[in-house]
Amino acid sequence: MTQDERFLREAIRLSEQAVAHGNEPFGAVLVKDGEIVFASENQIYTKSDPTWHAEAGLLRRFCAETEITNLSEYTLYSSCEPCFMCCGAMVWTKLGRLVYAASDADLCEIFSEPGNPCCEIVFSRSKHRPEVTGGILREESLAILKQYFSLREKG
Repeated sequence: MTQDERFLREAIRLSEQAVAHGNEPFGAVLVKDGEIVFASENQIYTKSDPTWHAEAGLLRRFCAETEITNLSEYTLYSSCEPCFMCCGAMVWTKLGRLVYAASDADLCEIFSEPGNPCCEIVFSRSKHRPEVTGGILREESLAILKQYFSLREKG
């Protein structure tokens, strides 16, 4: 198992945990020097905050708690390609690298909607561009997303 797979498995586990806590199935972990330094799950319902996505919530809390705002030496692992808002947060924090499992197009296909290459769109128009790797453990993440959203609408 590669390091990317190991950390993505944890993000996917957090996506399952989010569902158990009454939220949508998204999870994220922040890694530096091969160690998880922070983790978060989607909490839009439990916090009554539609902006508390796993990634944005993680970045918000990590920066507030550590007073570190330049994350160029960090990698964020996400169970699904982050949305435009979360990608914007990655630009503002100067994230070094992003690794995600399922893509936004994969997620939107569940709803028979066109997806967006969110990361590509936001990062290509920004001064700061994290390195991006997508599609690792895609099927594992997609199975959880399909199971959850086959019974519910998004957001």
